[in-house]
Amino acid sequence: MSTANHIVVLTVPSPQSWVIVNAVAERFGPVTILTEEREPKRDLMRKRMRRQGFVTVLGQIGFVLLQKRIEKRAQARIAEIISSMELNVEEPQRCEVIPVRSVNSMACRAALAMLDPKVVLVIGTRIVGRETLAAIKSPVINSHAGWNPKYRGQAGGYWSLASEDPEHAGVTVHLVDQGVDTGDILYREKFTATRADSFPTYYYIQAGAARPLVIKALEDALAGSLKPFRGDPPSNQFYHPTLWGYLWTSWRKGIW
Repeated sequence: MSTANHIVVLTVPSPQSWVIVNAVAERFGPVTILTEEREPKRDLMRKRMRRQGFVTVLGQIGFVLLQKRIEKRAQARIAEIISSMELNVEEPQRCEVIPVRSVNSMACRAALAMLDPKVVLVIGTRIVGRETLAAIKSPVINSHAGWNPKYRGQAGGYWSLASEDPEHAGVTVHLVDQGVDTGDILYREKFTATRADSFPTYYYIQAGAARPLVIKALEDALAGSLKPFRGDPPSNQFYHPTLWGYLWTSWRKGIW
């Protein structure tokens, strides 16, 4: 069995996910990818309303609609990042892909049991639940687009810049536990954004920055030499901004 057969990736298909998976496949050879369906928007909205309230979620919906326009305008910058950082955003061609409804589904747990990996890499899925974690006998490693523990949750790169905290604009590779990006840290790295960057471009830069960290963490896991550590407080969880919060920040600070 090759080294690659010991690695399973859990992810939601996206250009940013493929950047990392392609780097992993280039280093270790083809890996098995379990691709999760995106959570239905109705279910997602209900969860967010229970957690954050109707007004906040309404503002987040407005933000998402605006971001579609901003992302269209950011295509030239995205292309520039892809070229300069040599990002491979295409779906891996030599990797086995197994679609699953959810990382917390019985089908996903059955696939993991059959594959029996030595390490599992998580990129961009919903929270991995207790039953799935209990079914995995190997280290589970997450690539997070934010500096843990200060910027856990969503859009960590954006929130660090919006908070005028570029020293903590970064990416984190960490072990997965039952919390939201609360597992022990393996590696962290900062990234640098320019005035040409905005919410959609940060993710591409972060995916590029995460590649060597993910590879090193996988090498450590396969060698049995992981050295996790706890990050210094504060520990904060973030969500998507509201439309009005985003526009206010862009006007006051020039952070898009």
